[in-house]
Amino acid sequence: MTMGPGLLFLVFLLGLVAAPPTLAQDDSRYTKFLTQHHDAKPKGRDDRYCESMMKRRGLTSPCKDVNTFIHGNKGTIKTICGANGSPYRENLRISKSPFQVTTCKHTGGSPRPPCRYRASAGFKHVVIACENGLPVHFDESFFSL
Repeated sequence: MTMGPGLLFLVFLLGLVAAPPTLAQDDSRYTKFLTQHHDAKPKGRDDRYCESMMKRRGLTSPCKDVNTFIHGNKGTIKTICGANGSPYRENLRISKSPFQVTTCKHTGGSPRPPCRYRASAGFKHVVIACENGLPVHFDESFFSL
């Protein structure tokens, strides 16, 4: 039994339609990572920075306890999933070089807005999870010595 050109074309189209959701799902985890943890050029790195960034990025309903922003370009952060990262614990990568970061910690009180945050800034090695060569989860960070 042979397939005609029309049926082959239909099978080809179905294959194209089925592939993008998988790719889109991978990209959505990377996009969420960037939204929560990337800020290439911060304007100040104090408590006000944390309060405005946490609100702007949708991390204040309820108030997120701790969040770290990595200050570097996306390409450099991606390299942690490759040459600029080393295996760390189960399925994680630690950066070989430190990144400038700001960690925002909720100062307590109600978990409902308005949220108040305390900023701590420094250079740290970051630990992330990667999928398909892209960062998808921020795990923790360590001050460089």
